[in-house]
Amino acid sequence: MRDQETYVHISDDELDTTTGEYELSERQALRRVPGLSTELTDVTEVEYRQLRLERVVLVGVWTEGTQADAENSLTELAALAETAGSQVLEGLIQRRNRPDPATYIGRGKVDDLGSVVLSSGADTVICDGELSPSQLRNLEQRTKVKVVDRTALILDIFAQHAKSKEGRAQVELAQLEYLLPRLRGWGETLSRQTGGSGRGGGAGGGVGVRGPGETKLETDRRRIRHRIARLRREIKAMRTVRETKRARRTRNAVPAVAIAGYTNAGKSSLLNRLTGAGVLVEDALFATLDPTTRRATTSDGRVYTLSDTVGFVRHLPHQIVEAFRSTLEEVAEADLVVHVVDGAHPDPEEQVRAVREVLGEVGADRLPELLVVNKVDAADEETLLRLKRLWPEAVFVSAHSGLGIDDLRETIERRLPRPAVEVRVVLPYDRGDLVARLHRQGEVLSTAHLAEGTMVHVRVNEALAAELLPYHDATQVVGSAR
Repeated sequence: MRDQETYVHISDDELDTTTGEYELSERQALRRVPGLSTELTDVTEVEYRQLRLERVVLVGVWTEGTQADAENSLTELAALAETAGSQVLEGLIQRRNRPDPATYIGRGKVDDLGSVVLSSGADTVICDGELSPSQLRNLEQRTKVKVVDRTALILDIFAQHAKSKEGRAQVELAQLEYLLPRLRGWGETLSRQTGGSGRGGGAGGGVGVRGPGETKLETDRRRIRHRIARLRREIKAMRTVRETKRARRTRNAVPAVAIAGYTNAGKSSLLNRLTGAGVLVEDALFATLDPTTRRATTSDGRVYTLSDTVGFVRHLPHQIVEAFRSTLEEVAEADLVVHVVDGAHPDPEEQVRAVREVLGEVGADRLPELLVVNKVDAADEETLLRLKRLWPEAVFVSAHSGLGIDDLRETIERRLPRPAVEVRVVLPYDRGDLVARLHRQGEVLSTAHLAEGTMVHVRVNEALAAELLPYHDATQVVGSAR
């Protein structure tokens, strides 16, 4: 059966050249000169990996769903490419039952792709999927330009945006684990090193030890494995520090709220609205990689934390999920997940499905979830009515204008876990520190000033209730809060 092909053209007028410009300005100063040869040259693997993406053609294989789903996926790929600093020239979609095992797209279509690359002057092809090493190699040999898959593109964006030591280590680990099975030699770099004793001479190292030594490829693989092992040790040590901080918050009975959601859904803007955190907000995918935790206070004085986390995307690379597992555990250990959805996106339902899939991978799917539809000021009324029917319990807000933020605050407060033990205590007036702690960590129901001290009717956790036992003569345990 003949392959059917659909072309989606993305014109220069539709490109938003300012997307991510704040983060990408330095890199844009080192642009490759267009019009020169795009033949692969004899460079080392590290140099090859660091070549900049510039003028690109996008290619996708439409295997399931509607044509709109396929076009949305390619539009998202275009946004990813622009965030990485590329100029998108063309977008091509081929209708197939499954990707071709040798060349990703049909073998006959590779020639068509080569013609588009040649006519447009592109120097890179980006495929909307993860390519096997053989698919990558075959496509590069046929098109004569660099080929990058969706996974490598996302890893490149993560590498640009990681700022903290932990974030950089996590991204490098993910990149190396992706690179290792795809490592290959270029030209002269694949030649074998001479084996032997190491003495000079053209014949080698003497009787019994002459012959081929370790290949350059094997040397690279060995070095990468050593680097991967070292990065895993460093990330494990950083994970211990993160767990220590989390344990301290748990010991102090501070509820934790994690803000999760699709990339560019407005999580950082929402955190800024709720806490005044001052986190960098940018109209670019994966602008936030390093988690930010800020303190917030309920209307009755209880303290809780809000954490902004890395954004998710459909088909998020497995390497990223594994490398960022320690960061994503901030979500898994939270008391409440605020799941932010972009209400102005063409397919918000797919966003929710993709995010819940990743949350399931890190064990956060069992947590209470509060769905928040953001950017309602940019969404049309028909879409909002459909989403309200689909998610009746969701809160609809605009982090940009502030619409619905007060309702969101109240909903978060209602969904926070309440302390388990309800007690009445009379604290001496010289224990003002303990009264302040009850306001901070408990839920104060009433207070009264008596001759012997301050009487407080409060809900607290079991550990804090135990600390109040020295005042047992003046303490009446009312019961457990339901």
